[in-house]
Amino acid sequence: MRILGIDPGLQTTGFGVIEAHGARLHYVASGTIRTSSAHQGDLPGRLKIIFDGVKEVVARYQPQTASVEIVFVNVNPQSTLLLGQARGAAIAALVSSDLTVSEYTALQMKKAVVGHGHARKEQVQAMVTRLLNLNGEPGRDAADALGLAICHAHAGSSMAALAQATTLTRKTHAQFKGGRTY
Repeated sequence: MRILGIDPGLQTTGFGVIEAHGARLHYVASGTIRTSSAHQGDLPGRLKIIFDGVKEVVARYQPQTASVEIVFVNVNPQSTLLLGQARGAAIAALVSSDLTVSEYTALQMKKAVVGHGHARKEQVQAMVTRLLNLNGEPGRDAADALGLAICHAHAGSSMAALAQATTLTRKTHAQFKGGRTY
């Protein structure tokens, strides 16, 4: 299975493509999509670059599935909103290419690649290099994207098996108690 990992960012979006044959992983490609050609205040222009860049990566490498990092609230809410829009542009490009998209947190990816969820970027780079038997370390954004693809290669089959075994449904009723929905 060919897996595309996307590490979304408004200035730099990382991508990584691997092939998984059972437990064996093979590197295909990685890189970044940079939006520096658009003016910093031109948000729609930057989102278009991300959308078009992801579409080009999908067309070139023909992945069968994709994985994207989930964005959490940072210290600066404005930065979080902008990052969410970059993530949305990448997901829209993947979905419009008829790919299934799985989502993983940075903690899940780091745990799958390094072994603990609070690993530093350098540790992710080193382990991605080792796991994929690369000659040199990929850049930080590309390494994170490759890490997301590796995470999906390891966890994706388990998640699919769970989805087949059980039906996940929303509760049809809700009670409000102490400000929480149950």
